[in-house]
Order: sequence, then C-alpha cells, then structure tokens
Amino acid sequence: MLTSKTLNINKNGDVVYLTFPKIERAGGVRHAFSTRLGGVSQGDCSTMNFGFNLGDDPLAVRENFKIFCSAFGAKSENVVVAQQTHTNNIKVVTKADLGKGLIKERDYTDIDGLVTDVTGAVLVTQYADCTPLVFYDPVKKVVATSHAGWKGTALEIGAKTVEVMKSQYGCEAKDILCGIGPNISKCCYEVDDPVINQINKIAYLDKKACYTDKGNGKYMLDLKEVNREILLFAGILPENIDIADLCTCCKSDIFHSHRASKGKRGTLALMIALK
Repeated sequence: MLTSKTLNINKNGDVVYLTFPKIERAGGVRHAFSTRLGGVSQGDCSTMNFGFNLGDDPLAVRENFKIFCSAFGAKSENVVVAQQTHTNNIKVVTKADLGKGLIKERDYTDIDGLVTDVTGAVLVTQYADCTPLVFYDPVKKVVATSHAGWKGTALEIGAKTVEVMKSQYGCEAKDILCGIGPNISKCCYEVDDPVINQINKIAYLDKKACYTDKGNGKYMLDLKEVNREILLFAGILPENIDIADLCTCCKSDIFHSHRASKGKRGTLALMIALK
C-alpha cells in the first residue's frame, strides 16, 4: 500500500499516480508523477513503463502514454518527451514540438528539462531513481519539468530551469511553485568520492544536511535536500516547495528503481500541462 504525508495519491481505474499539493491547489494545470501501476507492459517493465529503449514492446509503451494521460486529463498526442543525457540543458517548447518523442521524431538531443507557456502541451521527463523536479508559475502561466540525476544536480539544473523561466517568460522566482518528486533517497543512495567531489563544487550547500560521510570514501547522499537548497538559492520560497517523502528504491514494487532492479526496469514519468 502506498501512503504519503507530503504528496497526494490518486487512483483512476488501475492507474495510481502522485500530485504535488501546492501545484494542485493553485489550479490551472494538470500534472502527475507515475507509479508502476496501471499499464500494459510485461516483464521487467511491468506494467506502466514510458521508456522505448528498455526492450519493451513499443506498442505497449504508446498505449501506456494514452492510458496515463487519460487518467489525469491530458492528451497523449500533445506530449513532448525530453531526450535525457544527464545535462542541464533546457528546451523551450513551442506548438511545433507537440507529439515529439511519441508520435513524431525528436529533432533535439541532450535535453533534461522542458519549459513552456503553450496551453495543452504535456511536458514529459522520465526517471528510475533520479530526482524529478516540476515547476509552475501561476502568475505568468508557465510550466517546466527537469530531470535531476546526480550529474544534473551537480550542474544545478533546478536553478538553470528557474533562470530559463525568468529569461524567456519574465517569471519571478517568488511566484514559482516547485515539486521535488520520489527518488532514490538518502536511506538507499550510497555514492563515492567522485560523486561527492562534484556535489561539493556547489559552494553554498549545507554539506552536513546533504550527505553523511560513512568513511572509506563512501557517503549517503540526499539528492532531495541538495535540490531543495539549489532551488532556494535560485530564489524559490521555501513555502512554495513540496518534497516527496518516498524512496523509489525502498518502494521498488511501486516505482521503477534502477538500483533496486540492477538495471532491469522500466521508467517512470513526470508530466505537466497548462489547462
């Protein structure tokens, strides 16, 4: 059974998905973070999988998009899927991009974040332990989502997303609502010196809050906290951030987890669209 003290758990038919309370209360958007539940995929990708590169039947993946979008009130033909390679590159999505990554070929690469003011465009980022970030400015009517693995986090992709929202659409940080979704949490995320060395390049972080040193070059890293501090440094107000209290690795029966499955898994998705 899935429970959370910080996120809303929703069920539509067999589909179970999560939403962020602050974004939901603001209105004007549809958004959802998936679980493994409610799709048609088989085997390691069962049942709700959004990845085409994991050995799953492409027809099943496309059907999952249709099922999931229908469950939270979006149109699957309007999805725009990131092409993630652990960068901090953000793509500004236009009407011409609708359908790319699902029913149209993508003409972009190395994109880990998407931002738009186009009504109905469904921005899609994908996960299997990395940190999901979602953004909504209810004043300027702008949405964004970014994929923050440890590399993207070290590149401060959350702050980069805020900067693009400001430069492209005139958003103000104080107006932006943010969600930090389920990821592999500090309880399960052991990393080594090369990872921590990159995290330590972010000078303003409270290192004691962000990771625990286990000795022998091993650390337990809290990517939710690192991303929270990055967002705060970018000007996001603390009261405007929802943080998931769920670990994808601990709950690998509910969420796809790369570490728990040793790579034999599907992908989750975070989707957001302006109404």
